[in-house]
Amino acid sequence: MGRHTRDGYFVVGEGLVGASGEPPGAAAHVSMEVDLRAFRFSRLAPKGRQLPEPLRRRLAAAMTRDAGKRDSRIPAGFTYLGQFVDHDLTFDRSRLADDAAVPVADLVQGRSPSLDLDSLYGLGPAASPQFYRGDGLRLRTGSTAPSFPDDGIADTSLAGFDLARRPNRKAIIPDPRNDENLAVGQTHLAFIRFHNRVVDRLAADGVPAGELFARARETVVRHYQWMLRTDFLPRIVAPAIVNRVFTGGRKVFETNPLPGDAPTMPVEFSVGAYRLGHSMVRAAYDWNRVFDDGSGTLDLLFAFSGTGGDLGGGRRLPTNWVADFRRLYDFREAGRPDLRPVVRGRSRLQLARRIDTLLADPLRDLPRGSIGGPEAAAHRRNLAFRNLTRARMLQLATGQQLAALMRSRGVAVTTLTRARILQGRDGATLEALNRPQRDLLARHTPLWFYALREAELAGGRLTGAGGRLVAEVFHRAIEGSQVSIMADPTWRPSLGPNPDTFRMVDLLLFAFEGREDLLNPLGD
Repeated sequence: MGRHTRDGYFVVGEGLVGASGEPPGAAAHVSMEVDLRAFRFSRLAPKGRQLPEPLRRRLAAAMTRDAGKRDSRIPAGFTYLGQFVDHDLTFDRSRLADDAAVPVADLVQGRSPSLDLDSLYGLGPAASPQFYRGDGLRLRTGSTAPSFPDDGIADTSLAGFDLARRPNRKAIIPDPRNDENLAVGQTHLAFIRFHNRVVDRLAADGVPAGELFARARETVVRHYQWMLRTDFLPRIVAPAIVNRVFTGGRKVFETNPLPGDAPTMPVEFSVGAYRLGHSMVRAAYDWNRVFDDGSGTLDLLFAFSGTGGDLGGGRRLPTNWVADFRRLYDFREAGRPDLRPVVRGRSRLQLARRIDTLLADPLRDLPRGSIGGPEAAAHRRNLAFRNLTRARMLQLATGQQLAALMRSRGVAVTTLTRARILQGRDGATLEALNRPQRDLLARHTPLWFYALREAELAGGRLTGAGGRLVAEVFHRAIEGSQVSIMADPTWRPSLGPNPDTFRMVDLLLFAFEGREDLLNPLGD
């Protein structure tokens, strides 16, 4: 989901675009210091024609009426893994240090998209010791707070099942966005556990203490990238597109970077195609033994976080809100049917909603912690309206313009017809739009809506222009990371079931020692 308060983007070659106080799309002159501190976005396609506010409001309303929205076959945990990945891609680690202490080259690298978990590691134990235990090797975790003392389920504190926190509830992690909803926070915690277990494994294997952190971080990042390439991406993008990009290379985005060039982030990806995850969000979850039968609502997942909420008024996560990871991921994929969550004869495995042009009802009215403050107008709390308005601010290319760019670069994509844009397949219905509004939408389709309509028509995975763009940006972000599996084609994972396999379920099994009582500490 992400925080929804950004109003300015530093676009390479344009400057600060859409800054607060500037007309939408205007470029503001900014100092070199601000330039260096701004995350580097780029623009692939020409600026597009934008929809006027009345049409954006009607389209957003249509997208957030999710009656009849279907589940996908993707376990629900991947929704929030996708958000964790987005924060990794867009994390500006240069903000963790004073300008005077960081060389310009490091500032450029630090504000460029990469998939190297700097949102987990910060600047490392020497420069960011607050994120690490006293040994300077392992990342910090926190303890939960006892809750419901009479039920015997969550009446004790659990060490290692909450993020480390300050007295003001804020998590002690490099990227506070990872504490804005509980599902992302528990995902971040799983990666902390994964790193710490890798440290333990390498230490047991005799890796010298002076090499231990660097070796552990490299091992974690490579396994993470392998998981993204082979498990996460093929679930959200048509596998044939992923394979073509990772075997044949990029044709559209930064196709011939010079050695050492830091990647940029296309606004068409960040503000358009990669916002697919918003359509995967469920309104409610069978979260754990306590919050079962859909009582783990989306509003509560925001409330029981330190950035999006107030942890229910406490200083630590209540024990009764610890995740049951068996409900978020399907461990049968790893040959562990014993980890299938069955309660009273019914599976509690949660599935993400289908990737399409519909969003869950609660996203019509975002909580204050998610948008950074109260807003009077109801339509401005609608996530779909906010996405469409952000695209207008950037004068983002339309879906048709991106498809045309793809074809000009030799990528075989077909532009959606008027009928397909307006009718879709079991997605947003547009009867509330009048004829001129439908005509305008069909000719100048916002890229985000266009990519979701492509996915909807293809059965729930990104394809066409949207799918190709997402695959190419991931490819470039892995290529441009300081640790990269693409730099060593012979590397293979060592922590999965075989040298070719490492999935998110494998990461969780390693992080939680393969133990059901750690993956689900509250029991059935």
